[in-house]
Amino acid sequence: MKLILSSCDFLNTNSRKVIINNINKKLEDCKVLFIPNEKDTNIDKHYNRLYKDGFTNKNNIYIYDENNTDKFKNLDLDIIYVGGGNTFATLNKIRKNNFDQELYTYISNGVIYIGGSCGAHIVTSNIKHVLNFEDNNIGITNYDGLNLFDGIIIPHYDSSREEVYKNLLEENKYKIYTLTNDESLVIVDNIIKKY
Repeated sequence: MKLILSSCDFLNTNSRKVIINNINKKLEDCKVLFIPNEKDTNIDKHYNRLYKDGFTNKNNIYIYDENNTDKFKNLDLDIIYVGGGNTFATLNKIRKNNFDQELYTYISNGVIYIGGSCGAHIVTSNIKHVLNFEDNNIGITNYDGLNLFDGIIIPHYDSSREEVYKNLLEENKYKIYTLTNDESLVIVDNIIKKY
């Protein structure tokens, strides 16, 4: 299992470098399933973003559609990529049709997971602390993350999020990792490295 988690994924020079250094293929050769955030339905916008990220072979790109999840099962993938957006709505979108089970299968079979901000949050143990930064407009009450990562993450960490970090330390429920916009975590079979 390999997870590459950051605040800004390909939108930051440092995190982009970490991603590229931890993938054993050129991006243009990778088969990627991109799971857009909850509000973006413009397919061309996603293709353009992925092209800018380095995924230049359109035939290797799959854009997740929550209304047709069967189309995204049993694909031959190298990468699953979830960028930023509203954490609660994106997690709900994945859980809605039990696609979280597909993600577990893919990742346990060697597909690399790239998560930026929201994408980093959803694979953790719990997302309740995200209420401090984002609206839970859809009203989910189950704050459990996908539990692919033992702990929780505070992306975009700076002094404005320090109080949240301190409160979480006092609660002492989870391992807590902070990520500035320049930092990334790479988890390979439960071994965690911060870059």
